[in-house]
Amino acid sequence: MGDSLLQQALQYPENNYLGIEVHRPGIALLLTQIEKYKLKNIKIIYADATEILARSTPKHSLDLVQIFFPDPWPKNRHHKRRLVQAKFVELLHEKLKLNGKLHLATDWQDYAQQMLKILENTPQWKNTAKKNQFASRPPTRPITKFEKRGQELGHRIWDLIFLTV
Repeated sequence: MGDSLLQQALQYPENNYLGIEVHRPGIALLLTQIEKYKLKNIKIIYADATEILARSTPKHSLDLVQIFFPDPWPKNRHHKRRLVQAKFVELLHEKLKLNGKLHLATDWQDYAQQMLKILENTPQWKNTAKKNQFASRPPTRPITKFEKRGQELGHRIWDLIFLTV
């Protein structure tokens, strides 16, 4: 619903933020909040993030990519639909600057393990935690609606923070 993006844009007005989303109600709610606070440091695109990154984002132009609680597609037969896959990680690396940061968070253990394995097996990425370890939740990451829901269900939260090399 854009809460975490809004929180960050408000807290860090010196930074520019781009939200890419396909959930129209979330976009609508965020647009009303942008107008309410008269924010100039946040833009929203209604599209598939993969398409925007591939076709409209210059190489080595991003400082940070944050993907918090992407759809886990929990059924095994749907895992191929998960956003964080090897090809997507390669695309992110191409778009991030040198020492650019990728921050992922999920409450699904198997998805966290999958993301960690993909990134650890790609030499262009450096884990900010120890090798094959998850990062501690940084205080700058807002708590999202999906994180709250996961915690209510007793799920653990996993953060992954990697740098491009």
